[in-house]
Amino acid sequence: MDPHSYFLPDTRPSGASSSLGLPVELLEKSRRRLRILGILVLVATGADLLQTFVAFALVLLGHDVGEPPSSAIPFTGTVVSFLAALGVILLTRSRRVGAPRLVTLGQGFEVLLCLIIAVTNPLSRYEAVGSLPTMTWVTPIIILFPLIAPSPPRRTLVTALLAAATRPLGLWLLGTLGHLPVKVDDYAAAVFSPMIAVVFATFGARAVYDLGMDVARARRMGSYELETLLGRGGMGEVWRARHRLLARPAAIKLIRPEFLGGASERERQVMRQRFEREAKATAALRSPHSVELFDYGVSGDGTFYYVMELLEGVDAQALVAGDGPLPWPRAVFLLRQVCHSLAEAHEGGLVHRDIKPANVFVCRYGLDLDFVKVLDFGLVKQAATPLDDTDPLTVQGGVQGTPAFMAPEQALGKGDDARADLYAVGCLAYWMLTGQTVFTGETAMELLVQHARSAPAAPSTRTELPIPPALEALVMACLEKDPAARPQTAGAVDAALADCEREERWTPAQARRWWDTHHPV
Repeated sequence: MDPHSYFLPDTRPSGASSSLGLPVELLEKSRRRLRILGILVLVATGADLLQTFVAFALVLLGHDVGEPPSSAIPFTGTVVSFLAALGVILLTRSRRVGAPRLVTLGQGFEVLLCLIIAVTNPLSRYEAVGSLPTMTWVTPIIILFPLIAPSPPRRTLVTALLAAATRPLGLWLLGTLGHLPVKVDDYAAAVFSPMIAVVFATFGARAVYDLGMDVARARRMGSYELETLLGRGGMGEVWRARHRLLARPAAIKLIRPEFLGGASERERQVMRQRFEREAKATAALRSPHSVELFDYGVSGDGTFYYVMELLEGVDAQALVAGDGPLPWPRAVFLLRQVCHSLAEAHEGGLVHRDIKPANVFVCRYGLDLDFVKVLDFGLVKQAATPLDDTDPLTVQGGVQGTPAFMAPEQALGKGDDARADLYAVGCLAYWMLTGQTVFTGETAMELLVQHARSAPAAPSTRTELPIPPALEALVMACLEKDPAARPQTAGAVDAALADCEREERWTPAQARRWWDTHHPV
């Protein structure tokens, strides 16, 4: 999974469950369906209006187009339907109108549409053939609308009854205004099919509501509810979530039982240990540049999950891939924050083992810009209490990490310590400064062999941007094959980067200009 897909700007409506009691995601799907319904009504009524205007124009030109309509009611109803449909379309395109309110407005549109049909359809048929219709479009609209805009059964029942009442109401209005004769039998016939539709609509609403609540319950992870899938990989998923009481947005990483496939009970236990290790290791970190963990646990169905802060920004992989190599002062500014996170982790006996651009998130953090968060301590190693690293669930292909950013000792399977992370920091710096990885290869094995045996080219030979000699020397020192020849601590790397900053510093004003241009609020 690419962690840069985990954390996105908070653009979703607040709350996983809406005021209607249904998941917001389910209600959001009604936005598109209501828009389609509005377009269909707009096209149908627009065609009628165009036909009317054409006929009126022909009359003005002296052409005989037959008997003019005896009442303006059908034309008025068509105009009102056209305007109402246009309003629905505009509302569905506005994100200021939340899904629950949109569903309520859609139900009002249903009743209005049924009322117009209940008045215009009998009048048009009576003028054409001298009899009243036994069924109108009111009946299918009542049946289908709960599928277009789902709501709780009781609300659906009230809306359906109001829509059904438009049939006898329409006949009463036409009779009272003297447009057609209405008998008692006509009222009975007008009520029968809409009431059958009300029954179907209520049962349909109950089925959709129960399904939605099942989805909502399945998405509860402790005090959080899942909202939107942000990323999926071979072993898990990451969701945007929200605390049910605090309305606090978060990102939840989880591993469902089905992802474990045919894993044995022993393998499941090891996976749970690994998951808990990752959560506890992340929770123990207090550096502001390490992603913050809110909670973790195992749900009733055996899903492992932990809850992290939701971030707004872009990871270093996408940042450089999209904008090209970074100016060296900015690269230094970002790398120092990575070192801050690693220094604390190493002090606590933790080795990240997967430092790479996709795990370095550059974000807008409150009032701070270009604020770095180090993500995904999924391969973290705690020297004091290591797990069995020969277990197939903790080792993939005999090595751990990402081949393009892996230290030689990791590539050779000779064990690693904090200095492996510093090698990865060198690879990360190389990527930021040149837009290229230290080595390239068609296979993972080819990359591993190069990291273990090949000498890297100096960053300055692979970019046209200036790189200070001191910074290049530091990068090359981090890329030494022998761990003893590298800087020995993240603090030492940070100190060397601080010396580089004395020549030129990345300023808040520069960061502001970049964010205002590329990621405006």
